[in-house]
Amino acid sequence: MNTTAPTGLLQQPRPFFMIFFVELWERFGYYGVQGILAVFFVKQLGFSQEQAFITFGAFAALVYGLISIGGYVGDHLLGTKRTLVLGAIVLAIGYFMTGMSLLNPDLIFIALGTIAVGNGLFKANPASLLSKCYQPKDPRLDGAFTLFYMSINIGSLLSLSLAPVIADKFGYAVTYNLCGAGLIVALLVYFACRGMVKNIGSEPDHKPLRFRNLLLVLLGTVVMIFLCAWLMHNVKIANLVLIVLSIVVTIFFFREAFRLDKTGRNKMFVAFILMIEAVLFYILYAQMPTSLNFFAINNVHHEILGFAINPVSFQALNPFWVVVASPVLAAIYTRLGSKGKDLTMPMKFTLGMFLCALGFLTAAAAGMWFADAQGLTSPWFIVLVYLFQSLGELLISALGLAMVAA
Repeated sequence: MNTTAPTGLLQQPRPFFMIFFVELWERFGYYGVQGILAVFFVKQLGFSQEQAFITFGAFAALVYGLISIGGYVGDHLLGTKRTLVLGAIVLAIGYFMTGMSLLNPDLIFIALGTIAVGNGLFKANPASLLSKCYQPKDPRLDGAFTLFYMSINIGSLLSLSLAPVIADKFGYAVTYNLCGAGLIVALLVYFACRGMVKNIGSEPDHKPLRFRNLLLVLLGTVVMIFLCAWLMHNVKIANLVLIVLSIVVTIFFFREAFRLDKTGRNKMFVAFILMIEAVLFYILYAQMPTSLNFFAINNVHHEILGFAINPVSFQALNPFWVVVASPVLAAIYTRLGSKGKDLTMPMKFTLGMFLCALGFLTAAAAGMWFADAQGLTSPWFIVLVYLFQSLGELLISALGLAMVAA
C-alpha cells in the first residue's frame, strides 16, 4: 500500500508510529542482552576474555548472517507481519533461556542460537513493512528511516543504561528476564495496533496462512537453532562455514549482476561496494560490547562530573548520541531532498566510515598518550569516541537500511 502525505519530517503515515514502538521495545530487549553478554561470559560463566570475544564474534556473525532468511520468509512464505510476530516470540524464548543458563551453563549455546534465529526472523521485517508505507522516491523516506533508527536507539539507550545496573544489584537472570519482557511489550503494541497495517504487507500477508509453509518454517527454525548452537560451540568450523558462504554469496551476486544491462550492472557493483563497507562497519560496531566495553572497564575512570558510572553503561553513550543526532540529520536529509541537493548514498557511507575510524583513533590516542600512572584515562575520551561512532553509524546503518528496504 502506498500512502501520500505532506513532506514534513513528522508527517509520516500512521503505521510508522506503530512500527516505531514495536521496534523500540524489541531493541530494548536485544541490546540489553548484547550489552552485558561478553561481561556475562567472563564474570558468570568463567570464560576467558579471549574466549568471550570469540564466542561473541561467532554469535554476532550469525545474528547478522541470518537476517536475509527472515526477509525471504517474510516476503515469500509467511508474510512480513506473521514473520515479525514469530521472530519476537523466538527472541523472547532465547532471552529467558539465557537467564536460565546460570543454572545450566551448557544451555548458553542453545540460548544464543535461539536469539540468533529469532533476530534473523524479526530484524528485516519491520523495515520492510515500513518501506511499503511510502511511494517510490518519497522525499520523506530517508528521514523516516533515520527516525525509525532512532527508535532502535531509544530502546537500546534505556536497556544499556539499566541492564548493567540491574545485573549488578539484582543478578543477570533478572536482567535477561526484563529483556524478555521487552519483547512481550513489543508484541502487545503490535496486536493492539495491527489494524493500522491491515492492508500493508508482503504478498503472503494478503492471503490465508498456508499450514504447510508454517510447518516448514517452524521445523526450519528448530533445526537452525541447534545448528547455530553447534557452530558457536565449534568456532573454527563456524569460521570455515562463514568463509564458504561468503564466497558462494559473492559468486551468486556477480552472476546475477552480469545478467543485467549495463545500468543495472553498475548499480549492483555500487551496492556491492557499499555492502563491503557495511561489513567493515559492523566489525567495528561489534567492538562496542567487546573490546570498547572492556577498555571502559579496565582503562577509564568510572566517574563523570562527580557521579560514579557503571563502566558497562558507557555503551549507552552510543544510542544517546544517535537519539540526539537522528532528528537533526533527518531534518537535513528532508530539507536537502526537497531541494534536490541531498548527498549521494556512497558519499554518506564514505563519511560514515571516516567518522568510525576517527572514533577508534581517539580511543587509541587516549590509551597511548593521555593515561595516568594507573593506566586510566579520562571518561571524556569515551564520550568523544562514542560520538564519532554514533554519527558514523547513522550515516551507514540507518541509510543502508533505507536503501535495502526500499
